[in-house]
Amino acid sequence: MKINKKIFFIGFMSIFALTGCNKNEDNNKLANESNQANTKIITLDPLAQKVLSFGIKAIPADEEELKKLIENSKNPITEAKVELGKKLYFDPRLSKSELISCNTCHNLATGGVDGVEAAIGDGWKANPHNLNSPTVYNSVFNKVQFWDGRSPHLEDQAQGPIQAVPEMAASKELVVQRVTSIPEYVEEFKKAYGNDVKITFELVADTIALFERTLVTPSRFDDFLNGDSKALSDEEKEGLTLFVDKGCINCHTGIGIGGGMQVFDARGVYQYKNVGDFVGDKMKMVKVPTLRNISETAPYFHNGQIWTLKEAIQTMGKVQLNTAINDADVAKIEIFLKSLTGRKPEIKYPMLPASTENTPKPIIN
Repeated sequence: MKINKKIFFIGFMSIFALTGCNKNEDNNKLANESNQANTKIITLDPLAQKVLSFGIKAIPADEEELKKLIENSKNPITEAKVELGKKLYFDPRLSKSELISCNTCHNLATGGVDGVEAAIGDGWKANPHNLNSPTVYNSVFNKVQFWDGRSPHLEDQAQGPIQAVPEMAASKELVVQRVTSIPEYVEEFKKAYGNDVKITFELVADTIALFERTLVTPSRFDDFLNGDSKALSDEEKEGLTLFVDKGCINCHTGIGIGGGMQVFDARGVYQYKNVGDFVGDKMKMVKVPTLRNISETAPYFHNGQIWTLKEAIQTMGKVQLNTAINDADVAKIEIFLKSLTGRKPEIKYPMLPASTENTPKPIIN
C-alpha cells in the first residue's frame, strides 16, 4: 500500500500532541521550578530604589552587558584594537613637540587628570581659557564631551586635543606621517583592522577613543545599586540620602553621575567666575562633571579654582541650589562621594615602537 507521507506526518504529529501533552506540561513545570531555584531574587535597599528612581544608573556587573553599553557599534572592541589604542594614548609622538601625550593631561595613574588648575600644552603654556582637564575615566558615559559639550562622543573628542594649538598642536598630516613611518605601528593597524587598512588621522583618533571606552571604574556604590545592601556603610548611606534630598542628584544623574549639560551658577554667583573667559555654550550651559572618582580629581570646576571637596560641595549648594549646606551635612555628603572611588582597570605602561629615520622630527618652536 502506498502511504501519503504528508497525511501520515500530520496524523503522527496529532497523535504525538495528544499523547505528549501531559508530559510536556510536567516538563515545563519542572523547568520552571528549576529556573526559580537557580534565579537569585534581588531585593533592593529602599534607598537604592529611591536613587534609581531619580535616574542614576549602576555600571552593570555583567561584563557582556557592560560591553554592549560602552561599545561603538561601528568599531567593535577587540583586544588588538585596545592594545593599539593604549599605545597611541601614551605616545607623545602624536604631539608636535613629541613631549605631550593624551596621558599628560589625563594621567591614568592620578585619577585620569593632571592635577593642575589649567591644562598645560604645547610650549608648556597653560590653557588660554584657564580650562581644567576633566577625567578620562568613565568619560564613555558622558552624554557630550568637552566643557561646552561641543563633541557628541569620544571618537570626535579625541581629534580635538591632538590638533589644538594650546594642547598637542599637531596637524592631521604630521600625525599620519609619524605613525606610518613606524613599521611596528603599521603592522599593529593591520592586525587590528585588516591588511587593507588605510591609516588616517581619523582612524588614529578612533582607536584612541576605543581604548578610552574601556576605562570604566565600577565602585561600591554600583554594588549597592546592583543589590548589595551592605556595600555602603551607614555613614555613606546617610550622606547619599542628603545628596538626594538636597537636590545634588538633579544634575549629577545617569550612569556617569554627571556628563550632561546644565546652566552653571543658576541660583547664585560662582566666586571665581572671572578666572578665565569660559562661559559655556551659546546657552550658557556647562558640562556637568562626573562624580565618579571625585576624591582623586581635584582641583574642581571648569577653571580648577577649588581644591577641596568640602568647598566644592558648599559652592554647589550656593550657586546651583541657593542653599547653605552646613559643615556637618557637607562632611556626610563627602563621605558618600568617596564611595564613588572605583576599581580601576589594570593598565600596564606600554613599550612603544621605535621611531625610524623617516619619522618626522620633533618641532619645539
